[in-house]
Amino acid sequence: MNTVCCTSRISYIDGDNGILEYRGYPIEQLAEKSSFLEVSFLLIYGELPSANELEYFTKRVMSHTFLHTDAGGMMKAFRYNAHPMGMFISTLAAISTFHPEANPALSGQTIYKSISVRNKQIHRLLGIVPTIAANAYRHREGRSYNKPDASKGYVENFLFMLDRLAEHKYKPHPRLVRALEILFILHAEHELNCSTAAARHLSSSGVDVYTTMAGAASALYGPLHGGANEAVLRMLMEIGDVKNIPAFIEGVKNKKALLFGFGHRIYKSYDPRAKIVKSLADEVFSIVGREPMIEVAMELEKIALSDPYFIERKLYPNVDFYTGIIYRAMGFPTDMFPLLFTIPRMAGWIAHWNEFLDDPENKIVRPRQHYVGSPRREYTPISERTEHNFNLSSPMTAKQRRRLAGTGAEKA
Repeated sequence: MNTVCCTSRISYIDGDNGILEYRGYPIEQLAEKSSFLEVSFLLIYGELPSANELEYFTKRVMSHTFLHTDAGGMMKAFRYNAHPMGMFISTLAAISTFHPEANPALSGQTIYKSISVRNKQIHRLLGIVPTIAANAYRHREGRSYNKPDASKGYVENFLFMLDRLAEHKYKPHPRLVRALEILFILHAEHELNCSTAAARHLSSSGVDVYTTMAGAASALYGPLHGGANEAVLRMLMEIGDVKNIPAFIEGVKNKKALLFGFGHRIYKSYDPRAKIVKSLADEVFSIVGREPMIEVAMELEKIALSDPYFIERKLYPNVDFYTGIIYRAMGFPTDMFPLLFTIPRMAGWIAHWNEFLDDPENKIVRPRQHYVGSPRREYTPISERTEHNFNLSSPMTAKQRRRLAGTGAEKA
C-alpha cells in the first residue's frame, strides 16, 4: 500500500501515458520555448513571469552569483582529487554559517514567514549554485576559479566559469549554451523523488534552507538517484561495440547483466524527457564531434524496443539514457554528472521548500515504522553473554599491518 505524504501543485506526472507537466505546462513546450530562469520562476511562484518580473528575477539571481571569499578559500582546502559533489555539498552546508540572519535556529522560527526574506534566499541559492559547481570542476582541473560574469545568461555564465582560461572576451558557443539549458529545464523538477522528499522532510524540522538543500543534494549524490546517467555510460562502454549488443541483451534476460537507462519507477511508457534529450544529441555532436557511444546506444534502444521481453515489462528509455552521452561529448568527466543534475534540480527543491512553508497542513515529518524486532527481554550481565556471529571486521591497509607487526603497537 502506498501512502500520500503531501499535497503539491508543482509538477504532474502521468507515467502510463508519458506526461510530465510543470505547473500545468507540458515539458515539451517549456523545453522548446522557455529559459531555465523562466522555468525556475514558474516552479517557485506558480506562474510564468511577465517581462518585468523575469527581468527583475534574473537581475537578482545574477547579482548573487559571487561566492564569499571565505567560502572560496574553504573550497581550495579540499584535496586535489576531491569529488565535485562532496565539495558542493560541504560548501553549500557551510554557506548557512555565512547568513545567521536567515537561520531559524538563530533568528527565530518565524523568520521564513517573511516573503522578502524567503526571496533573498531563493536569489542567493540559484545564484551561487553554478559558481560552487564551477569551482568544484576547476579544482579537479588544477585551475584557478573564474569569477562569474553577471552580464551573461544563467547557463552561459556557468559555461564561462568552467572554460575561460586567459581570454578577456571568452564566450561559450550559443548552441551549446542552449543545449545545456534545455537539459537544465528537463531536470529542474520531477515530483516527489528521493532528493525532493528529503528536502521536504528537512524543511519540516525548521532547519535553514542552505542545510536543507545540502541534504537534498546528499540524497542525489547516491548512485541510485543522481548517478544513473553515469551508470548508463559505463554500461555502454562495457558493451563497447554494436556487435556485442545481442550477447548483452541475452545477459540481461538471464540476469547476468544489468540494463541501465531503461524503465522508471513512474513511467510505464517512453519518458517524455528522453525524447527531447535524444533530439539534442545531433545538435551537440555537430559542434563538438560525434560521440562514438551514440551508435551503441541507438542500436541498443532499437533492439530493446522491438524485443517482447522489454515490451512486456514496459522498459523504455528514460532521461538518463542519452543525457550521459551528451555530457561526455561535451567533455564533462563522469564525476561531474551528478552535479549537472543538482544545479537545475535546485529550482525544484526550492519550489517544494517554498510550498511546504505555506501549507498549513504541514507539520514536522514523523513517519511510523513497522517493528519486527525482539520482544521485551531483560538485561544480561556481560559475564553471562555468549559470543555472536556478527561480522565485525574492517579492512586494514598494508601500512597498518606493517606498523602492527612492530613491538609496542596496540593490536586492534
